[in-house]
Amino acid sequence: MSEVLYTRGEADDRPWGRWEVLDVGPGFCVKRITVNPGGCLSLQLHHHRAEHWVIAAGTAHVTRGDEILELGPDSHVYLPLGIKHRIENRGHEVVIFIEVQTGEKLDENDIVRFEDSYGRS
Repeated sequence: MSEVLYTRGEADDRPWGRWEVLDVGPGFCVKRITVNPGGCLSLQLHHHRAEHWVIAAGTAHVTRGDEILELGPDSHVYLPLGIKHRIENRGHEVVIFIEVQTGEKLDENDIVRFEDSYGRS
């Protein structure tokens, strides 16, 4: 049985931008994530979820394991469970992407940070 600890409409402002939960269900969570110009999420991995990212606006600089990808609107990337990843906005326009999390346990605390520009652990 899957455990989803998000609720539809839940949102949070972060130093790099904002996330908002659009939908949840057994084994999945869908978020809209906005990354401000100059914003950068931490280099991180998850033990309990994989993620699919679809870029809706802007140009995203994505780290996936040892790969570096430049993704624009209508591009997507799959982040398997346990892979180090990050998204950065090096441009002057907001980056907006849709994140679909899948897994048996979906929880905002399932983050292992390796590098963070904002001093979070």
